Amino acid sequence: MLMRATMIYGAGDVRVETVPDPVLREPTDALVRVVRSCICGSDLWPYGSMPAGEQGRRIGHEFIGVVEDTGAEVSGLSRGDLVVAPFVWADNTCDFCREGLHTSCRHGGGWGSNGVDGGQGEAVRVPQAQGTLVKLPVAEDSALLPSLLSLSDVFPTGHHCAVTAGVGPRTTVTVIGDGAVGLSAVLAAKRLGAERIILMGRHKDRTDLGREFGATDVVAERGAEGVERVRELTGGDGTHTVLECVGLKPAIETAFGVVRAGGTVSRVGAPQYPDVPADFGVFFRNITLTGGVAPARAYIEELMPDILEGRVQPGKVFDRTVNLDQVPDGYRAMADRTALKVLIQP
Repeated sequence: MLMRATMIYGAGDVRVETVPDPVLREPTDALVRVVRSCICGSDLWPYGSMPAGEQGRRIGHEFIGVVEDTGAEVSGLSRGDLVVAPFVWADNTCDFCREGLHTSCRHGGGWGSNGVDGGQGEAVRVPQAQGTLVKLPVAEDSALLPSLLSLSDVFPTGHHCAVTAGVGPRTTVTVIGDGAVGLSAVLAAKRLGAERIILMGRHKDRTDLGREFGATDVVAERGAEGVERVRELTGGDGTHTVLECVGLKPAIETAFGVVRAGGTVSRVGAPQYPDVPADFGVFFRNITLTGGVAPARAYIEELMPDILEGRVQPGKVFDRTVNLDQVPDGYRAMADRTALKVLIQP
């Protein structure tokens, strides 16, 4: 049997091709039919820079699907269950997983590599299915699916950024970046009780959504002008926390420029720079640098009730929906900044 899946062959070269259906290989596997997936901002890094090759590789790491079959050692999951998969798979039982660090699972890994399917296709073999998949208490045609899909990556990533920064009541926050992660960080900071949230971004449609998510101020300026503007808004001090959601060197430089003395910078934008510009000035002001790749699986159960009960709608970051054949168009739209985040409905 054959199915369709997204393959990337190099920068700008994404194709939807016919590939073999997944099959159970290990007793800890499950087979999942994908009903929703999406394109992530981090997918744009290989889309922009991957060397061309004759052999394509699977891509995509966020999906909701229906369980079709399970291996002999999988319990708690049954055929027909609707599930969400975090962006890495993990056993949920090793010492790192028990500490909430599923991204360092001793028996885990990533989608789309080492013979594991990517999420942007019709079906996926899920390793360590019992520890990875989280059941969703809704039907597969629920209007909540976009927000529940955000639990696979973007919403927990924004939440991780806010949590590691120590965001809470009476905290002031600067969020750098008006992409889907930055907007999710705004939503997470608001959910955690931040009293003031300054969003640094210059795309009005996105910053308008940021205001809806809880931003109290928007700063469109960049670089030194942006730093000066944030400091003006905060009486010259900067904010207690900065959530850096871009991953480029100017963004981390801005973060150090707008953080208050004794404050915390958390970065969840995948860093595209070799060195952190944390010089003596950063040291002297007692700035903490934290963040990292988000262990989404650790946060799903905590964040899901607010989605189910309508208190947050992180799925609003999806502003375009495509079918599987249109996935290359979705990549172009995100790369060209004409789409914020693309939902795929196979």
